[in-house]
Amino acid sequence: MLKSYEITNFKSFKNPTTIDLTTTSYELLTDRNTKDGILKGLLFVGANASGKSNAIIAMRFLLDLLFKNEEINIGAYQCLFCDDSVIQLRYTFSVGESEIIYAIGFDLERGCTYERLSSDGQVLLEREGSYAKVTIDTPTEHNNLPEEILFLREIYFSTKFRGNSTLQLWFEELRNSVYFDLYKPEGRRYINADLELPEYLKKNGADRINTFFQMYRFDQSVEYAKKVVGTHFTFSTESDEKYIFFKRHSINEPIPYDMESLGNQNLLRLLPAIFHCLDNNGILLIDEFSSGFHNDLERLLVRYFMQESKGAQLIFVSHSTNLLSMGLLRPDQIYTVDFDDDGSRLNRVSDENPRPSQNMEKMYLSGRFNGVPNYENHIE
Repeated sequence: MLKSYEITNFKSFKNPTTIDLTTTSYELLTDRNTKDGILKGLLFVGANASGKSNAIIAMRFLLDLLFKNEEINIGAYQCLFCDDSVIQLRYTFSVGESEIIYAIGFDLERGCTYERLSSDGQVLLEREGSYAKVTIDTPTEHNNLPEEILFLREIYFSTKFRGNSTLQLWFEELRNSVYFDLYKPEGRRYINADLELPEYLKKNGADRINTFFQMYRFDQSVEYAKKVVGTHFTFSTESDEKYIFFKRHSINEPIPYDMESLGNQNLLRLLPAIFHCLDNNGILLIDEFSSGFHNDLERLLVRYFMQESKGAQLIFVSHSTNLLSMGLLRPDQIYTVDFDDDGSRLNRVSDENPRPSQNMEKMYLSGRFNGVPNYENHIE
């Protein structure tokens, strides 16, 4: 599980910033929202353009560098208003009984990449520029490494960390992570899994989705078929392709997927990723979680993820302040985000020590936790 990550000179974060997923002294929702002292998720809230998305892009950045087969323009991630040319990121994970720390840096001025990997304090990889020393198996030295490509990635794809079960488990969980932007909508997966909706339904059918709907009393089900029959209308096709339909129980008529609401479309896009991360202890990163969802649906999905997770984590951005509830999330699971002359700045709600009896949403809206837009109303 992810314990923390630290970023410097990254996107809108100019100064060193730590995002912490270790638990604080709060005893709320311990069984449901935490595991072994680590939080099963974080929420980022704040004004538009404050840097909320960049806080989760820092995790997506690592996954892209390690697993995506595409050229990544690292310079595009440098903070535009920072004089320093070095982007720095440091990730800490709990894997089994071990703690893994992986730090990377990119000196854009020198065209130099840095890496350092340690497990329980033992350095396994140390790289500066084109030279690296590795002790994952037997000690080896490497020269003439290509810049902007992580050497850890090269080691993984060439050796699969043979003989090191801790690193194997770490990468397995990382590869089972998923990024979603529900506004665009855009999804990124890092393993060959059937997470795009048509391929998911083609392989798995709609049973698990419909079981979820039944569990939470949705007035609808999903059908994936060549022919769907309603009370008044029948949809069919002569091709081999099946189509996706919603069928609302109250009217019993099939509604083609592309005619449904944005919220229902996004829900159906998202559920395969939720199931996948829960099944494989992946990290689910969601930007614009509130796109098309009713407040109650957001709360339902967060609660479902937390209670079903055995090690999966949900890190997401939303504008729905009703999620700031101690019946849903602990104060240490919530970060507010501000933007000022020094860039984006995070505020952990638990630092203000709200009591369990207090209303976190009202406290946030009153400015107690910062991260509230300061709009002036000049309408007369």
